[in-house]
Amino acid sequence: MANNIIYSKEAPAPIGPYSQAVQAGNTLFISGQIALDADTGELINENITEETHAVMKNLDAILSAAGYGFGDVVKCSIFIKDMDDFGTINEAYGQYFPSNPPARETVEVSRLPKNVQVEISCIAVKA
Repeated sequence: MANNIIYSKEAPAPIGPYSQAVQAGNTLFISGQIALDADTGELINENITEETHAVMKNLDAILSAAGYGFGDVVKCSIFIKDMDDFGTINEAYGQYFPSNPPARETVEVSRLPKNVQVEISCIAVKA
């Protein structure tokens, strides 16, 4: 089975030696996304709600480029700098999964790329 590299101009280009996403069969693995604006390269981080929505927008762009949607997501990993932001991030994140949310973990970390507050990766599967 050949892997298919997925790239969307609507999401920020990778800032290292990795792909935005890799499709292996009917499974899509999306690399961690942060709140970078795809057009300007600027961070969208006025507050944690805005930052979380920007991350989800980037995930959506990559999912769409591969022909997937949030309904196909089976697993997310959320990395945050401050567990005190957990509730606010949950509120924004939850808007993208109104029913049957995917499995996930949320982990507090000491530092994230470009000193952002939140990074999210996901795995999606087409039946």
